Amino acid sequence: MSTRRRIALLGATGSIGASALDVIARHPQRFDVVALSANTQVDELVALCARFRPRVAVIADPSRHSALSRGLSAAGLSTIARAGAEALVEIAGDGDSDTVIAAIVGAAGVSSTLAAARAGKRLLLANKESVVLAGAILMREARTHGAEVLPIDSEHNAIFQCLPPDHAHGGVRRLLLTASGGPFRGRSRESLANITPDQACAHPNWVMGRKISVDSATLMNKGLEVIEAHHLFGLPPERIEVVVHPQSVIHSLVDYVDGSVLAQLGNPDMRTALAHGLAWPERIESGVPPLDLPALAHFDFEKPDTEAFPCLRLAYAALAAGGTAPACLNAANEVAVAAFLAGQLSFLDIPGLIEETLSALPAEPADDLEVLVATDAQARRYAGTALQRMAAR
Repeated sequence: MSTRRRIALLGATGSIGASALDVIARHPQRFDVVALSANTQVDELVALCARFRPRVAVIADPSRHSALSRGLSAAGLSTIARAGAEALVEIAGDGDSDTVIAAIVGAAGVSSTLAAARAGKRLLLANKESVVLAGAILMREARTHGAEVLPIDSEHNAIFQCLPPDHAHGGVRRLLLTASGGPFRGRSRESLANITPDQACAHPNWVMGRKISVDSATLMNKGLEVIEAHHLFGLPPERIEVVVHPQSVIHSLVDYVDGSVLAQLGNPDMRTALAHGLAWPERIESGVPPLDLPALAHFDFEKPDTEAFPCLRLAYAALAAGGTAPACLNAANEVAVAAFLAGQLSFLDIPGLIEETLSALPAEPADDLEVLVATDAQARRYAGTALQRMAAR
């Protein structure tokens, strides 16, 4: 039996967090949860602490610290209540855990993800924005400090599994990232004019949070994954392709120069990737039912429609521009999606706001995190101002 792993789960109340805790609960002899965090959901975090008994719980919103402390006390728990971004960084980097699951959505998860890499931990990476915003820095810190970066996005986890054991890229021709196509696959751009947030969040295959569901609907999620794959696996963008596969059974593929194509298949359930990352290089039960191949009538594949869904094209352009451009792309997208979910921006205007922000803030060299954080803030300000102009029309 392997040594028990001590888990810090950042983003415990989201969909990734719920899946991770489901896998962990199936193996109480292998895993101890030592830290849990949430953004603002105090009651949900207290309930998880009652079940998993971590040493510390962190609420990202400092104004909720007293509520968390009272809730833990009322539940008779000895769990220590912490709050704020600095607390997240501390629990990601401290010695209590040897494994950090980075499942905080958006750029808010970057600092804690970097802290886990600098502490040389096993990093189960479910926060794609950390790689989009600061991928070169993250991978450099991981190499310097001996951290194990295991991708938890189903697509990148599939590629990880299909590469050679030493993850050398000799003989690799292309990485093929599969995309479901989202809820609007096959529709024309004109037909998307009156899309509502609930329609955009109704993913046909995956149960996800609202932000990532909108990203899937616009194909920005796949664009961010292209940038992520570039940093994680070290291949140039022209060797990373996207193919639409609406069944979401083949999670991604690696194409080799000898004509072999290796694919990882499975039911569309994040517990598979999480179980793989938690136990790697071993395999453990995840709770995901076995794939019933005879029940699958067929597999479909098609090229993505970047005219109807231009966010994928914008992501490739940002990756080609390099430097601060991916950080700008990510920040503008977060502003645009939040505005769409709040009813302040139409679905079709999401890529327009992103493209305007990218055009207004040309790429600059990005050698350290401070530059990228400044770009993130600048892009958010510009996108917010542009959003106000669009609303005034």
